Amino acid sequence: MHVIELPEELIDAAADLWHQAGLTRPWNDPHEDCRRALTGEESTVLAALDAAGRLSGTVMVGQDGHRGWIYYLALDSRQQGQGLGKLLLAGAEDWLRQRGVPKLMLMVRQENAEVQDFYRELGYTDQDTVVLGRWLDTELQAGLEAGSETEVGAREPQPEG
Repeated sequence: MHVIELPEELIDAAADLWHQAGLTRPWNDPHEDCRRALTGEESTVLAALDAAGRLSGTVMVGQDGHRGWIYYLALDSRQQGQGLGKLLLAGAEDWLRQRGVPKLMLMVRQENAEVQDFYRELGYTDQDTVVLGRWLDTELQAGLEAGSETEVGAREPQPEG
């Protein structure tokens, strides 16, 4: 297993992996999130590829000049419990260290206790912070509030092979 920057031709596979891992939400286009991170100067997506070049995991990492942020740490379910999450997280931490970022932050949904435990075991601590948000795209917000379940950028996951 080796970790590299996600090749553009694997963006669809990464979005499928994020969807299968339950990380996507109707208001985020995972393909666009991935492209934006890969083309930004202060962000990237790291990918773990197996010996055959298949995508086994990802982590999106970026920094704002003050803090580093982790998103979309996701693994192929067959790879869980084998140290791949730790390998990807170490790659993201190294990426941030190389840019002089002093602190890393991440958000985990409150209902995801298992993932919270994973990060705590690696030395991450709860922060005395409240995360607030505000919709800037009011049309998207209105559609979601009206009950639209159509996911932005959604597509059917492709079978492996």
